[in-house]
Amino acid sequence: MKDSYLSAFGLEAPPFSKEVADKELWLPSSKVAVVDELVDAVEERASVLLTGEPGVGKTCVLRALRARLPAAGFRLTYCHNATLGRRDFYRHLCMALGLSPHATAAAVFYNVATHVEDLAKERIHPVFLIDEAHLLHEQMLGHLHILLNYEWDARALLSLVLVGLPELDDLLQMRRYRSLYSRLHVRLRVDALTPDDTAEYLRHRLKRAGVEREIFTADAVKLIHEAASGGMRDLDRIATGCLREAARKKRKLVERDLLPRVIDSDRLERDA
Repeated sequence: MKDSYLSAFGLEAPPFSKEVADKELWLPSSKVAVVDELVDAVEERASVLLTGEPGVGKTCVLRALRARLPAAGFRLTYCHNATLGRRDFYRHLCMALGLSPHATAAAVFYNVATHVEDLAKERIHPVFLIDEAHLLHEQMLGHLHILLNYEWDARALLSLVLVGLPELDDLLQMRRYRSLYSRLHVRLRVDALTPDDTAEYLRHRLKRAGVEREIFTADAVKLIHEAASGGMRDLDRIATGCLREAARKKRKLVERDLLPRVIDSDRLERDA
C-alpha cells in the first residue's frame, strides 16, 4: 500500500530512501572534490585514509568511486566487518574475493596476496575498501601494511582504502601503527553538509521523486539542517518525518512550526 504522505505530495517514490543507484547519487561540490581526489589516488595506485563523522556521506563517496572507476581496469572489494581477528578477517576477505578460505591465518593471507599478484598479471588493479576501519582489531592494524608489500615493496599492486570515524586518524598515528600510516599517502576528510548543501539536497531528492515545487520553507530547511547537524543520514530521516507530519495535518508545505514535534520524536527514537 502506498504511503499516505507520498500521495499527499504527489511523490512517485520515497524521496529520502537510501535505495539510490550509484550514478544517481547527489553530492555537494565539497564531496565531489573528495571523490575526485579519491579517484585520482586509486588511479595512481595509492592507498587512502578517508575519515568523517557518522552519517556525513562516507559510504556515498565510496559508491561514487565505484561508479567512476572503469570496471575493466579495477576490481573493488568492499569489506564492512572490521571487528574480526586477523585470521577471520582474511577469511572474510577471501570469501568476498571468491576465493576458498583456508584454516590458518598464514594460508588465507597467502591466498589473498597471490590473488592480488594474479590480478596484476591481468593488468587489473584491486582496491580493498575497509569500512568502519576504526573498529579494526589491533592485530589487523599491525598487519595490514604487510598486505601492501609486493616485490620487496617496489610495486603498488593493491590500493587500500581505510574508511572510518575521525579517531581512526589519531589511532593510526600511534607509534606501533606507523608502518601502515606511512603507506596511506592520501588522507581525506568528508565534512558535514553546509546549510546551502542541505537545501539543494532536499530539492534534488524531491525532484528525483517527481516533485519540482518547493515543499520545505526556508525556515524549515534551516531548522532541519541544525537538527541533522549536517549529516546526510539524519537529514533523510528527519525530512521523511516532516513529510509524514505535514501530510497528517493536511499541509501542503513543511513549515517551521511542524519541526519541534518531529525533532523531539526523532531524538526519543535515537535515545531509546
